Amino acid sequence: MASLCALKKLSTAPLCLRSTSFFYSSESLNNDTNTRIPQEKLEDLICRMMSSRAWTTRLQNSIRNLVPSFDHELVYNVLHSSKNADHALQFFRWVERSGLFIHDRETHFKIIHILGRASKLNHARCILLDMPNKGVDWDEDLWVLMIDSYGKSGIVQESVKLFSKMEELGVQRTVKSYNALFNVITRRGRYMMAKRYFNKMVNEGIEPTRHTYNLLIWGFFLSSKLDTAIRFFEDMKSREITPDVVTYNTMISGYNRVKKIEEAEKCFVEMKGRNIEPNVISYTTLIKGYSLVGRVDDALRIFEEMKSFGIKPNAITYSTLLPGLCDAQKMSEARVILKEMEDKYIAPKDNSIFIKLISGQCEAGDLDAAADVLKTMIRLSVPTEAGHYGVLIENFCKAGIYDRAVKFLDKLIEKEIVLRPESSLSMEPSSYNLIIDYLCNNGHTAKAETFFRQLMKTGVQDPVAFNNLVCGHSREGVPDSAFEILKIMGRRKVVSDGIAHKSLVESYLKKGEPADAKTALDNMLENGHDPDLLLHRSVMESLMGDGRVQTASRVMKVMLEKGVKEHMDLISTILEALLMRGHVEEALGRIELLLHNSLSPDLDALLSVLCDKGKTAAALKLLDFGLERNCNIDFSSYDKVLDSLVASGKTLNAYSILCKMMEKGGVKDHKSCEELIKSLNDEGNTKQADILRRMILGKETTLDSKKGKKKTAVAA
Repeated sequence: MASLCALKKLSTAPLCLRSTSFFYSSESLNNDTNTRIPQEKLEDLICRMMSSRAWTTRLQNSIRNLVPSFDHELVYNVLHSSKNADHALQFFRWVERSGLFIHDRETHFKIIHILGRASKLNHARCILLDMPNKGVDWDEDLWVLMIDSYGKSGIVQESVKLFSKMEELGVQRTVKSYNALFNVITRRGRYMMAKRYFNKMVNEGIEPTRHTYNLLIWGFFLSSKLDTAIRFFEDMKSREITPDVVTYNTMISGYNRVKKIEEAEKCFVEMKGRNIEPNVISYTTLIKGYSLVGRVDDALRIFEEMKSFGIKPNAITYSTLLPGLCDAQKMSEARVILKEMEDKYIAPKDNSIFIKLISGQCEAGDLDAAADVLKTMIRLSVPTEAGHYGVLIENFCKAGIYDRAVKFLDKLIEKEIVLRPESSLSMEPSSYNLIIDYLCNNGHTAKAETFFRQLMKTGVQDPVAFNNLVCGHSREGVPDSAFEILKIMGRRKVVSDGIAHKSLVESYLKKGEPADAKTALDNMLENGHDPDLLLHRSVMESLMGDGRVQTASRVMKVMLEKGVKEHMDLISTILEALLMRGHVEEALGRIELLLHNSLSPDLDALLSVLCDKGKTAAALKLLDFGLERNCNIDFSSYDKVLDSLVASGKTLNAYSILCKMMEKGGVKDHKSCEELIKSLNDEGNTKQADILRRMILGKETTLDSKKGKKKTAVAA
């Protein structure tokens, strides 16, 4: 009830009070009738309600309860204050259909303007054509507004149709309508159409104005119709329509487009001869023309003339002059102009000019001036980008001034300039690779990685930078960080460098982590890089020193499979260690690989060591392996193994080996055989002892028979 009473009091308040005084908001009406929002106009409250709530009957009732009576001022102000074209259109139709307000010419013009600006042209057109049905007369301005709206949206044909429809519907057309049409069609290059409508306008008795000619001349130049533009310029003067500064500026700009700078100069002189004072646009346009044809000295002369007449250069003037000075390599003059801009706090419209200034000063060898350009950008509140810092970093690195290059990099990293989404100038590889290489070679790889990870987030996958980081971390004794970089490279399919892999392996070796060195070596091989001979040996020696015999053996296996035939001394050491530790099968496999590669390990030495150390089982297997493959083993090694077997009580094993030896004719001293026969009988292996005795007797008979045959042959 309190809310209703407040609404009744508000509805009876005067219009001026309702529009501008204090009132209840929708929230206050729902919560506390005594709470007021000061200084908020009624139209602003309605717009806020429309923007925060869906357009429903409930919202309409809320607005209606808030303002029972709508007048022209309130409706127009709500339309004007609406930030959303849809909200404005909904409100426009609602107050009309609800009988709350009858729209007049001004509210129609306002909604058509709003809809045209938002490219809701069909709605605007319907509202325009429906006006007579509401008793609201058309006028030319309404149609000009629609013609211009269609033109700005690029729908030229609709603009032309609306212009023609004006005649059909009896809407009077003046030069204002024609000018609107010319503005649309010349903007889209329809110069032939423009000429036809110009003739039609003249035939209808409508006199063209200076603005008409300015539009047409600009359009003809835009379509590169130089002769037509000149003809209309002369026709303009023949009609005693005095060209103004806009006309001459258009002519100068048009001549610039076709690089007829002499003609542009004549227009400039003619303008001053007619006592038409050139403005900043005139001078800026002529400066641009001189810069386009490389006449920078003339551009500077006109620039100084402009200032001498009290005409202040603007941002466009400076933006026009500076690139020309850079192209002409007049960097000292460019520095003076830039300082002038800084003092006047004038930032150029085109920020790309700064990269040209920085590059130009670097090419001229003035690195301090190049750095000052960056300072000027900061003072003028122009966003600095990675590309600007990149040029400076690259050139300071090339000049050997690394401390300043690093300072620029620190700012780049600290402010995360590389990651700014609005940036359009990225760093070139030639820039970031130089500084990354320097940091990685001077003990600052962590900083280089921090910087490069920012670059990676922008999509950079430069193999040179990646490999430099791996080498840098490895040199600094942080191989785990280096290995992490290699893993990232693998995931992103970035090509790695053999030097980077080698540096990682060596880093692990220096740190005393041979197992990790072996893992890094495997990664090197997986990436298609062949380690050199010394790297293989270093890894194997390190693994052996750490007691990792089998791991060293696996490295040896890879080395042999790659066809490496060096380091036989180390290979023998690994084989001996394998056999001593009981990894006999693995050792025999490695010996098999050696034989396959035409390499002959010293089996005699291995057998000797095994026998001396009491490793008779390993010695037996090694000897048996040698016998099966007809390896070159000395008879003394056989005897030594037999003695070791007999001494350790392994008579049957000795018997087996001795049998194989006798089959190959490798037994000359039967003393050891007699001892073995005795041991076999003592152990109850009489059958084996008997077989062995008969083998010995058979051998002796064969030898005696051969000796008899030899004596008979001699006697004969």
